[in-house]
Amino acid sequence: MKLLVLLGLVAVSDSIVNIPLTRVKIMRKTCSEKNMLNNFLKKHAYRLYQTSSPGSNIATHSLRNFQDMIYVGNITIGTPPQGFQVVFDTGSSDLWVPSIFCTSPNFYEYKHLLPDHLSLPLPPSSHVMFRHNESSTYRHTNKTFSIKYCSGRMKGFVGRDTVRIGDLVSTDQPFGLSVEQSGFEGLPFDGVLGLNYPNLSVTGCIPIFDNLKNHGVISEPVFAFYLSKSKPEGSVVMFGGVDKSYYQGVLNWVPLIQAGDWRVHMDRISMEGQTVACYGGCEALVDTGESSILGPRRLVDKILRLLGAKPQGSEHYVSCSAVNTLPSIDFTINGINYPLPAQAYTIKDSSGVCYINLEADPESTSTETWIVGVVFLRQYFLVYDRGNDRIGLALAV
Repeated sequence: MKLLVLLGLVAVSDSIVNIPLTRVKIMRKTCSEKNMLNNFLKKHAYRLYQTSSPGSNIATHSLRNFQDMIYVGNITIGTPPQGFQVVFDTGSSDLWVPSIFCTSPNFYEYKHLLPDHLSLPLPPSSHVMFRHNESSTYRHTNKTFSIKYCSGRMKGFVGRDTVRIGDLVSTDQPFGLSVEQSGFEGLPFDGVLGLNYPNLSVTGCIPIFDNLKNHGVISEPVFAFYLSKSKPEGSVVMFGGVDKSYYQGVLNWVPLIQAGDWRVHMDRISMEGQTVACYGGCEALVDTGESSILGPRRLVDKILRLLGAKPQGSEHYVSCSAVNTLPSIDFTINGINYPLPAQAYTIKDSSGVCYINLEADPESTSTETWIVGVVFLRQYFLVYDRGNDRIGLALAV
């Protein structure tokens, strides 16, 4: 049975709110060697669901670009507020951050509230942990959940407290608190704030965006992303409306395949006018929590061969001197062509090697599906319209 909650929600601003952030560098090579980066990034909504158990106000929230990998922003939880850096993820639906139950001296005081399989202490975490005992508005629940990723896992329980995203405030908001987790060590964020549909919630709770929408805290049931191409600052996620200064031309609207998931129909993927994948159409999941472009292995391998990329470990490289000669990869969605230039899908690492940000999805599905991640979204401004079950795309400024 899903947990039913009654939330009090308050909007304290009718204007766009920008929260400036700076970039914290992290080496992709280090993460790859420790097998941490892909453990988190190679996931999307339907995989989480299948492998897991049960006015005019625009709030603009800035995001940080972590060395061309992923974008995070700040939220607070509790009273007084405790700050966390989270991934604003359209591929999942739940908000969760680490708890201190396993490492706090007070752990055994609360041990009886948790099932036996959640009671094993973990070593101290490098992430910020939510200190429930320091929040006067925190309420504990007996609801537990678990999430399995491609490699690694997270187990925890649901608590309730005041959550703030910029000037948007949700009181008594249910959120996940991890007790056991693996695959996140050393990554530059504390948790995840899911922005997918509520039917994909692993915790079974109403996501924070739905509560903001349902209680009229935001004037329109939309949110949008502008992800900077190179600068560490300037990226934003905005709630309740769209700031037209972040894109050029008009928004092209694309209906979802079905309400309940941010998947859309893609017509084809082509290079130099020739279709190279998605013959006859396929599905695409537009996912802000994924850094790369992911697709079926045989088609990804074909594109890499056409680009002349050479394998080295889990990556594929090209000569940096050849990048300017590589063709764009064109994604045609709802009849509109969205080219991805070579400068966007290649990244130069610290050793001076240029790798292709295109990967084979380890999960196979009956329908050809591509995960369109940050490498694509840095080129195009994205609007997620829950009111009309559609996404909007336009060339980013």
